[in-house]
Amino acid sequence: MSAVAIVCLKECRESLRDRRTLINALLVGPLLGPLLFVILLRVTLTRQLAQAAAPLPVAVIGAERAPNLVASLEQQGLVVLPPVADPEAAVRAQQLDLALRIPPGFAASWRAGRPAQLEIIYDSSRSDVAGEVARLRGMLGGYARVTAAMRLMARGLDPTLSLPVVVAERDQATPQARGALLFAMLPYFLILTALLGGMWLAIDSTAGERERASLEPLLINPVPRDRILGGKLLATALFSLASLCLGLVAFLIAGAFLPANQFGLSVRLSPHVVAAILPLMVPLVLLLVAAQIMVTAFTRTVREAQTYLSLVQLVPIIPSVVLSLLPLKSQLWMYAVPLLGQQLSIMQLLRGQPVSLPAAGLCALVTLVLTGAAVWVARRSYATERLAISG
Repeated sequence: MSAVAIVCLKECRESLRDRRTLINALLVGPLLGPLLFVILLRVTLTRQLAQAAAPLPVAVIGAERAPNLVASLEQQGLVVLPPVADPEAAVRAQQLDLALRIPPGFAASWRAGRPAQLEIIYDSSRSDVAGEVARLRGMLGGYARVTAAMRLMARGLDPTLSLPVVVAERDQATPQARGALLFAMLPYFLILTALLGGMWLAIDSTAGERERASLEPLLINPVPRDRILGGKLLATALFSLASLCLGLVAFLIAGAFLPANQFGLSVRLSPHVVAAILPLMVPLVLLLVAAQIMVTAFTRTVREAQTYLSLVQLVPIIPSVVLSLLPLKSQLWMYAVPLLGQQLSIMQLLRGQPVSLPAAGLCALVTLVLTGAAVWVARRSYATERLAISG
């Protein structure tokens, strides 16, 4: 083990002298995810708060046909814009966000006590107007309920007769569980942090040394190749774990800068959640490190290694996309899939739910088995003389 420690110290010392490795492992990796997370969520939450409090501008066509309706909507915050000749074309051209048309037969239907039709004109493909459409629907729904109650009372009937069934919703989601939805991309950022933390050291310790023709003097020492490989793996793992720990601390601090309390959410990572996430991520970090060393062992130049490892960085986003597009109920077999198992476990912790021991054990076992397979492939590459050939 002394040879492993010597090689590990050598790689760490050389990496600490390399400004590029330090910036990626201890600055870009730990801070990129939390910084993007805070900026995106803060902009989103602030925008939603501003939209909820701001007046709602709507082009109303035929406002003179329903003055009481328009007056009620204005009391709720609607700003009547001048009508346009062709609101459909204006909405499709994105010259207008939202329009409300009151048809000519609205007044006659209203006086006869029949349902009076209204038309909301909008473009459902625009996500930026979804909140405005929901606000307008809520305003119209409130006006309809009040009008229906007044009509029943005018006829001497109890307004509750129109409500044969009253549904009382009992939402069991805690603020922490609702806040976990905002942290859906946290596992991906943590995996990306671990990848960036050890990537440059993995590249430099194999492909970089081959390119500089400094790997051959190391390999001709009377030391088993396994010890040299172990030292490089250990050094890369230390940098990845350091980057991951710094990233967790950054996420721990990032939650304090989000206006989540105004939405009834809790998006702050507690120290005990961070302490539980770290052991779940350690086996995955070892797998990522082994995969990086395995890939760089088959590359001859730094540029070639960067190309292959940049493709590896796209793999962790697959489980996040799957979970966002296909919200699946977690089952035990899912924890046997690396990356997916870690993401499910982290999301459970963020929701305030404990991870079962069988699930955590299965996730760690499969990940460590794949880590051993990647180390075995890298070991076979280190055993060949081709590894020392540069150029």
